[in-house]
Amino acid sequence: MTATTGDIQKAAEVLRGGGLVALPTETVYGLAADAENPAALARVFQAKGRPADHPLIVHIGAAEQLGDWVADVPETARLLAEHCWPGPLTLVLRRGHRVPLAATGGLETVAVRVPAHPVALALLSAFGGAVAAPSANRFGSVSPTTADHVRTDLGDAVDFVLDGGPCEVGVESTIVDVTGGTPTILRPGGVTREELEAVLGGPVAVGTTTRVRVPGQHPSHYAPRARVVLVEPDEIPAEARRAQEEGHQVGVFLPPSLADVPVKAHAVVAVPASSADYARGLYGYLRELDERGCDLILASLPPENGLGLALSNRLHRAAGPR
Repeated sequence: MTATTGDIQKAAEVLRGGGLVALPTETVYGLAADAENPAALARVFQAKGRPADHPLIVHIGAAEQLGDWVADVPETARLLAEHCWPGPLTLVLRRGHRVPLAATGGLETVAVRVPAHPVALALLSAFGGAVAAPSANRFGSVSPTTADHVRTDLGDAVDFVLDGGPCEVGVESTIVDVTGGTPTILRPGGVTREELEAVLGGPVAVGTTTRVRVPGQHPSHYAPRARVVLVEPDEIPAEARRAQEEGHQVGVFLPPSLADVPVKAHAVVAVPASSADYARGLYGYLRELDERGCDLILASLPPENGLGLALSNRLHRAAGPR
């Protein structure tokens, strides 16, 4: 089911009343609140079980609105916004006066993006403001890419769910810090490093540590109930067999290089050869293996070019210490 005009108007009314709306974006579903309402923002943190010092991403309706929400727009930010918005890119800039500290985790920087989903853009237009929206799931767990995922994860904690169908990109936005000299990727996502460098005509760094807190930096994130273990691709058949013999219900992400190799496991997901298809399906695969009763998931990392950088990041976090 796709949200109707009536649904969008109802969702806008919920936001104006300080309520929470689950909205579809091209990346994942977000849990949206009025970005200027601290009481509504507090409900977002409570619903997710999210630490109050973890910033939220402020979603706006058009690149032309950026100056309303940040203190200044450097040339790098203007270029990236012009070329990549609407789209899965979040820019970290100095906070404008309209953004409460409740949305930024107490920081003087704010993360902003324009989503590329017609339902999200229609809601922003009907609402007439900005929304702060992290992923619409419990903190640290697998992000939702369908409306049903949201309902399963958050239930009555959400006042209204807008259904926009499955998310097209499937992993979160790329977060780029443009407050300093060299633009730096703080979280890889739906816009690749190569695409950013093509726009800017110069290098973009990938931050391993950062002075700026942004979403997705917790050591364990995007995690299913099952424990995720990362192994080299050619080790998967032997590791799966050993884990099965130890009594585990093993789920396997089978890479394309092993497509014709028989693997003994409780459940097997064939990883698509296309990184875009893999990204689109990643969170659904993790949820599927949970639903099939796996307690251990074996996966290998893709090459870290293109969307492979974001996929590798999500798998590392899913396998992180809990």
